Amino acid sequence: VQLQASGGGLVQAGGSLRLACAASGRTFISYAMGWFRQAPGKEREFVAAITWRGGTTFYADSTKGRFTISRDNAKNTVYLQMNSLKPEDTAVYYCAAVRTQKNGLRIGATYDYWGQGTQVTVSS
Repeated sequence: VQLQASGGGLVQAGGSLRLACAASGRTFISYAMGWFRQAPGKEREFVAAITWRGGTTFYADSTKGRFTISRDNAKNTVYLQMNSLKPEDTAVYYCAAVRTQKNGLRIGATYDYWGQGTQVTVSS
């Protein structure tokens, strides 16, 4: 499966952005999806994840209550709605997919496929 992330940009603190990750292939519904981010000089970190049917979502403590992950299996797309953005949310955001989950969805190594990343910059 190929993943294409979009929707990043520059926003002021307190603002909102919605990221989208479009997946190729007809088996999108079989994949659990996740969002990760990496800021300059920092390690990649988990942001949010959603199971293949969308029934269960997971969030990092830093994003819970502000970010919402969702998916539209008819459109082969997963979304990340980001509200109340903070300067510390500035990073490149990556979407990822896994079909056969061997570890938790909060772990980057769980995922088999990654998108190219989209830059999110939050100004103070």
